[in-house]
Amino acid sequence: MFEESFIQNIFNNNRRAVARAISIVESEDLYAEKLLKEIYYKTGKAYRIGITGPPGAGKSTIANHLTKFYRTLNKTVGIIAVDPSSPFTGGALLGDRVRMSDIGQDDGVFIRSMASRGSYGGLSKKANDAADILDAAGFDFLIMETVGVGQSELEIANAADTTIVVLVPESGDSVQAMKAGLMEIADFFVLNKSDRPGSQNSVSALKTILMMKDHEVSSWLPNIINSVASENKGIDEIAAEIERHKNFLLSNNIFLSKRENRTKIRIKEIVENKIRKKLWNDVGLDNLTSSLEKVVLGNLSPYHIADEIIDKFKNLF
Repeated sequence: MFEESFIQNIFNNNRRAVARAISIVESEDLYAEKLLKEIYYKTGKAYRIGITGPPGAGKSTIANHLTKFYRTLNKTVGIIAVDPSSPFTGGALLGDRVRMSDIGQDDGVFIRSMASRGSYGGLSKKANDAADILDAAGFDFLIMETVGVGQSELEIANAADTTIVVLVPESGDSVQAMKAGLMEIADFFVLNKSDRPGSQNSVSALKTILMMKDHEVSSWLPNIINSVASENKGIDEIAAEIERHKNFLLSNNIFLSKRENRTKIRIKEIVENKIRKKLWNDVGLDNLTSSLEKVVLGNLSPYHIADEIIDKFKNLF
C-alpha cells in the first residue's frame, strides 16, 4: 500500500518520490501495478518524443541540447535514456547520465537511465511505465532515447507522439536504411554531424527513398533536418519540426487516434506479459522440461507439447 502523501509528492514533482516510484516499477516490485493504477488519471498531458538511431549517431547530444532549448521556454523535461543492459548486473550502464550531467542539476529536468533488459527494439518495457510516472509528475515533454535500432523498431514509434530517427553520413547507404525499417517509423530524420564529408549524398539518398514511397495527399511527409549537435547547430530546427508534426497530428484529428492505438498495443503487451508469467512459473517450466525428451527423441513435435501445456493451463486463458 502507498501512503497518500507519497502519491501526492509524485504529483507535486518531488524528485525523491519520482525517483522512488520509477525504481518500484523498474524492479517489478509487488506494488508496482497498484502504483501505476493510482497515478494513471494524471497522465496524458506530456508530449512524448522518441529519439532512435544507430549507436554513436549523437542521440544523447541532441536530447541534451533539445532539453536546454525547452528550458529556455520554461518547459520541464523528463528524459528516459535506455542504455544497454550490463552483462553482469542487468542494470543500465549510465552512459547517458554522464553525458547529460550539465543539465542533470536543473530542477526542471529529470534524467533516468534504464536498462534495455534484452528489449530488441532498444526500448525497455518498463520505460513506458517510467514515462507514465514522469507524465503524472507534470513534465511538459518526455524524451525517450533508445539504445539503437534492432529488429523491433516499432517499439519506439508505439511509445512516442513524435519519433525522430538520427543518422550520420556514415550510417550506410539508402538500401541499408530501408532494411533497418527506419523509413517506416521516422516522423522526421536528423542527419547529425552533417559537416562531415558525404552528408549531402546521404540527404539526397533519403529524399529519393521518401519520394518513392506512396503518400496520400493529406499524409505527413517526413522531413530531413541537418544538425551538428555537438556545436548546438540545428537544434532550433529540430524543435520546430517537432512542433510542426504535433500541429499536423492535431489539425488532422490524428493525435488522439494515435494515442488510442498506442494504448491498445500496450494493453495487449501487458496481458501477454501477465499470461507469460503465470504460464512459465515453476510448475510450467517443470512440465516443459519433463516433455523435452519426447521431442528430442522424435516421438512428439514441439506443437504437440505446446498443446499439452496449454491444455494443462487452459484456465488461464
